[in-house]
Amino acid sequence: MGWLGLDDTDTLTQGCTTFSLHELISHLPPHITVGQVRLVRLWPFAQQRTRGNAAVAVELTTDDEVELLQFLDSYWEEHLAPLVGQKEPSTQQKRQQSPTDPGMVWFSNACQDPEYYHAAVSRQVKLKEVPSATKSWGGLGQIGATAAVLWPQTRHTWEAIAWREEHRWPSTERDVCQEAIAEVADAEDLFLTRDPTSKRSLISPRGTCPVLFGLRATSQEAAHRAAQHLLDAKATEEVIAMRVFITNQATDDHLDGSLQVLVSGVKILGRGTTIIETEQTKLFAFAESGPVKLLAQSLKKGDRIEVKGLAPESGVVHIEKMRVTGRASSKHRPMCTTCNKRMKSMGQAQGVRCPVCKKRQDDAWTVTPADQSSGPWVQPPMDSRRHLARPIEWEIEPQ
Repeated sequence: MGWLGLDDTDTLTQGCTTFSLHELISHLPPHITVGQVRLVRLWPFAQQRTRGNAAVAVELTTDDEVELLQFLDSYWEEHLAPLVGQKEPSTQQKRQQSPTDPGMVWFSNACQDPEYYHAAVSRQVKLKEVPSATKSWGGLGQIGATAAVLWPQTRHTWEAIAWREEHRWPSTERDVCQEAIAEVADAEDLFLTRDPTSKRSLISPRGTCPVLFGLRATSQEAAHRAAQHLLDAKATEEVIAMRVFITNQATDDHLDGSLQVLVSGVKILGRGTTIIETEQTKLFAFAESGPVKLLAQSLKKGDRIEVKGLAPESGVVHIEKMRVTGRASSKHRPMCTTCNKRMKSMGQAQGVRCPVCKKRQDDAWTVTPADQSSGPWVQPPMDSRRHLARPIEWEIEPQ
């Protein structure tokens, strides 16, 4: 029994590494037994990351490893090596593109390397750091392919992925029965299926690629059952195939604990993106992060917070989860008893005045004492979370 890993066969607007693996599996010699199939998300800031930051791997059993390697040599040359150097000509992509550099690895025996895997999900890894495989092909894709093989599976979830017919790949429109999605969306063993507020489906990519949908679940059975329900619906388009992957999604494997800091200042940028300044680092709450951004904007100098997130560079952290662990004391001008508007100072020793009804009173302050109690954790909306982010409701006890 051994493991085959694969990565970097797609560009920003076409192709899909999961489909590349499915095609390879479909062409395997008949006497080779296919076992577990993996989808492993990697460090989201990697310089030459693929669209979903994902690598794939499959467990294979054979009595003739030499024949298997001969098949893999041939398949690589015919189907995967030609993908090297692909790059989209479109200028509409905001993210800088790097040419594809597919990589494939074969490990003759099942093995784990938690240290290498953790590096691959939490920082930039160079090709020279990759542990040696029994046999390898290609370039930078070996980094992710090896991480998928060496993943220790301390935590895991599942995703059922369906691929649409090839003539539909250039289109961003996807036909998935909305009624069927609604019927499975609230199942306890599915997650990130549909936005509970807008009711918008979260299972289909928005770009041009082979994937019709990906249904995420906490069990293999639930993923398969829900995916089959969608595929059986008349309003869902025909697909080439569907496969259930075990994944590291929603595991927080990329995070190293939390950071507890004292706020020294807050800056609000365009669209609401907020920078929290501390003595140790700058913390970014992006506009799309919803509750995280709003909590960041409420902070004052002297407040204490706890955050979880990734550092794309030294001295910077992108917040994925946050809570207040202590509020500093503060003082404000009193509220007008008539208009309920905050009164403003008229100048030194001249008292305060309501900006609406012009009512005046003596100079005064309302003092809010320090509060050392911890507030609840907050996280971005469903459609703005990282693949690896574990929902706070799964793990963090209510305060």
